[in-house]
Amino acid sequence: MSRNFTFKIKHLRWWIVSLLFLATVINYLSRQTLSILQPIIQQEFSLTNTHYSYIVFAFMLAYMFMQTGFGRIVDLLGTRIGMALAIAWWSAASLLSAFITSFAQLAICRFLLGAGEAGNWPGSVKAISEWFPVKERAFATGIFNSGSCIGALLAPPLIVWISVQWNWRMAFVATGMLGFIWLLGWLLLYRLPQHHPYITHEELTYIQGDKVSTEPVQNERSCRWRDLLKDRNTLSLAFARMFADPVWWFYVFWLPAYFKAERDFSIEMIGLFVWIPFLTADIGNFVGGISSSYLVKSGMPAVDARKKVMLASAIAMLAGIPAVLADSATMTLVFISIATLAYSSWATNILTLPADVFKPNAVASTSGLSGTGGSIGGMAFTLLTGPIVDRFSYTPVFVMAGIMPLVAVTIIMLGIKYRPALSACGPNERQGGSDV
Repeated sequence: MSRNFTFKIKHLRWWIVSLLFLATVINYLSRQTLSILQPIIQQEFSLTNTHYSYIVFAFMLAYMFMQTGFGRIVDLLGTRIGMALAIAWWSAASLLSAFITSFAQLAICRFLLGAGEAGNWPGSVKAISEWFPVKERAFATGIFNSGSCIGALLAPPLIVWISVQWNWRMAFVATGMLGFIWLLGWLLLYRLPQHHPYITHEELTYIQGDKVSTEPVQNERSCRWRDLLKDRNTLSLAFARMFADPVWWFYVFWLPAYFKAERDFSIEMIGLFVWIPFLTADIGNFVGGISSSYLVKSGMPAVDARKKVMLASAIAMLAGIPAVLADSATMTLVFISIATLAYSSWATNILTLPADVFKPNAVASTSGLSGTGGSIGGMAFTLLTGPIVDRFSYTPVFVMAGIMPLVAVTIIMLGIKYRPALSACGPNERQGGSDV
């Protein structure tokens, strides 16, 4: 059949972001499986909280290196192949987790899972930069990043149900198979907009109307690590995430254990109630994305809009401190839910910043490097959490989780600045903003 008769898909960019959303849901279902099953697995393998912190550390160690690694892979191989490699990798690691028989094997499987899951964010941010104009990027980022909250929200009831109906090993099998199913849809649908056979001319014109082309500029050299690592904006993003990302990691990996140990929740109660903070986190993605997009549409420079929303979000994350001091489990859930909503609002905007500040050939690499900074902070925080909980209580950990975002937003407010681009990896001067 002639290519002239190829059908077109209206609003194709929203189908693309829907795929990114589903990938992120699956990512978090796979990630949360161990967190939900932690009370069962901890008892079966006689693990302490310190042992559990080592397992989480193994995940985050791989995640740290491969945030940068997959960022580079995606920039070199392209978004389509880079994302496909990432989800195939982490889905295989999830399946392997069903066959563990020891603490060491579990740590290895979590290491492999972390390596693969790291590719989701630099790949998705790159895809957003390729498929969305500046004024829609924060909202689109909020949509795909909300998959982390939906995945974390669905995990407690789903994983508990599978483990009760069958056994805990089947939960790892189920989450692994979901990734391979998604992979088929991705390979069928994803292409660059300018090469996509199903995109309408109107949508392609709209996408390319106010952003730098995703086509490589002739004779423009490729992005170099040293250009990124000496760039003030890259370092600011990485150090900010080093202080803010551990807050999310703490809630993701330790919330079920906290409610079991400190609030006497059974595994069934965890399935019934611990999804609530992740529901509010999902709402936070849209609050953050819509708020900064509104400010941009009102005429505010993109990065200034992101900064304002991030400042408000960091202040709201202080709600984590009264959470641990509350007399009832109900109030603890309320305060934690406020903190997770605020974190997601923060995350939507900091994930959008690389596309706002850097040229297209550096977006995934810069996103990966900033994610590595977040993973370093998360690893350090995780290694502290286990021993602190074993020797003292959860209170110091919640207090630190409330204060650290204020440090992060200070770094962003002072560190992100504009200047003319000096290289292919320099800031994207077309996006504009103040020096504040």
